[in-house]
Amino acid sequence: MINDYPQALTIAGTDSGGGAGIPADIKTMQMRGVYSAMVVVAVTAQNTLGVQDALPMPEKLIDEQFASIADDLKIRACKTGMLADPTRVRAVVRNLKKYDLGPLIVDPVMVAKGGAKLLSDDAITIVRDELIPLASLVTPNIPEACELTGITIRDKNDIKKAARELQKQGAKNILIKGGHAESSDKADDYILFEDGNDMWLTAPRVDTKNTHGTGDTISACITAEIAKGHSMEQAIMIGKTYVEKTISKGINVGHGHGPLNHWVKIEGDELK
Repeated sequence: MINDYPQALTIAGTDSGGGAGIPADIKTMQMRGVYSAMVVVAVTAQNTLGVQDALPMPEKLIDEQFASIADDLKIRACKTGMLADPTRVRAVVRNLKKYDLGPLIVDPVMVAKGGAKLLSDDAITIVRDELIPLASLVTPNIPEACELTGITIRDKNDIKKAARELQKQGAKNILIKGGHAESSDKADDYILFEDGNDMWLTAPRVDTKNTHGTGDTISACITAEIAKGHSMEQAIMIGKTYVEKTISKGINVGHGHGPLNHWVKIEGDELK
């Protein structure tokens, strides 16, 4: 009976304010009934107002965290978030190739909600060329999709073009999040599946600035659902529903871009 409980791994940076990064991932996975382990790639001094400082972890410590988890736990799915710089990205790629940690969800975190850069320019190429080809799913927002593909996204056709380019780069499934689009009344997310099928998920926008950690939360929820044995389509549907509710049933914390309400529960009839 050892390791019979669904377990997932988050590989990312901390957020001392608790709203994004590893704290958001752990809270989300916990609420979705999955045990969460973590590999800390960087530590940040951060709150709802922004990122004040950051310190990447030594490569040796990253390697040792992976080894410790692989030696004891049975990880059924994993995700990446903030990876900081080329040294840290390569360390993560090396370990993902070394250990069987289940399907990989890549959230290519580049910029924090407050505007601070969380991935150096020279690391973006390594994410594109070495990390994305390992991914079962990649979940960029529109600016991240533009950066990874070189495509200027102006409309839905451009979003589809960027998704196809990401698939050419090696990712099996693509979720391009539409929260940064100019539409004021709704957000359209685009999903391109491995088999070539695609779909749009549309949700009304909520008038709130409390959206810190949204990308972390949806990717963590998808990872948790994959660890529980759900299909990619089911996991994305649940992730979308969960993050919508964390925003719409929001809480007020801090003076800037506040966190989501990770306590929310979603019932069967709420799933899309």
